[in-house]
Amino acid sequence: MKRTVTKISAGAAALVIAAGTGAATYAALDDGGTTALAPSSSSGTAQTVKDGALTIGQIYDRTNASVVEITVTTQAPADGPMGSGTAQAQGSGFVYDSSGHVITNAHVVDGAESAKVRFADGKTYDATVVGVDASTDLAVLKVEAPSSALHPLELADSSQAAVGDVVVAIGSPFGLENSVTTGIVSALGRSMKAPNGYTITGSIQTDAAINHCNSGGPLLDLDGKVVGVNAQIESESGGNDGVGFAIPSSTVKSIVAQILEDGSVQHAYLGVSVTAAADGTAGAQLAEVRSGTPAAEAGLQAGDVLTAVDGDAVSSAAALQSAIDARKPGDRVILDYLRDGAHRTVTVTLGTRPS
Repeated sequence: MKRTVTKISAGAAALVIAAGTGAATYAALDDGGTTALAPSSSSGTAQTVKDGALTIGQIYDRTNASVVEITVTTQAPADGPMGSGTAQAQGSGFVYDSSGHVITNAHVVDGAESAKVRFADGKTYDATVVGVDASTDLAVLKVEAPSSALHPLELADSSQAAVGDVVVAIGSPFGLENSVTTGIVSALGRSMKAPNGYTITGSIQTDAAINHCNSGGPLLDLDGKVVGVNAQIESESGGNDGVGFAIPSSTVKSIVAQILEDGSVQHAYLGVSVTAAADGTAGAQLAEVRSGTPAAEAGLQAGDVLTAVDGDAVSSAAALQSAIDARKPGDRVILDYLRDGAHRTVTVTLGTRPS
């Protein structure tokens, strides 16, 4: 049976990941890799709500004015079912700062010729796209709204999230603006496929109901802080089956800061596709080394098993992906690896990931 993972903006194309029993796990460290979902770690029971935590109603009252509905106008393809012209798509987002920056998903604003942001009070304002990072499916808009309309949400520390934590999603599923749903953190450390084919690591899985047009909306903790940005669902029906995924706030913080600084994001690039070692050895086995990449120039070969980056053990493909993501283009890293049973070390200067 196939799993269908769908970006949750209106009209988004389904992304199908072949992940049957025993499927290999891949890390998108090149421009064509894919990643299967990590093993489940849900405890199945919610943790006790901490003292002083807000109620769901209080969270909604405190954050509702910060959550927005985003409508973008794109150019319809001439060979599409409706012929040439314009098309519209909707998604969700939230106010990030008092300057009018709004966070959403990159796939929500893909191809946008214009954008409008609707607030909870029904008022709508024009917005422009400040920057997009397809590799993490994040985008920043600038809305032309008065300061009185801007109520920024605070980012939580997603590294402190735990399986069983109660979470709240707010967005505009199917255009039903400012809808709230609740659930728990079902698992941590999941991987999602980004719009450009790379892998978003460290994602949060939740059973809070998420549907089309929830894309870009916040996943909130019981302090009313954003622990993640809702991005995808896994569903056989195309609707909510209780398996949703959010980009963690730690990733959001880093990517948004770069977009606000210069309008773009650069990611470190090794240039390999990896899988679990065939013999069960801990590490990430290279399935492919792309020609002309930093990995190829360093002499790495398909079949090598990477075991450490700068002395930190690499136990899986996802761990290698995270280690490279934590670096910047131009950084030099020391890679430990196994080849034909022999331990080897090489220094690699990371490149810039192709878009």
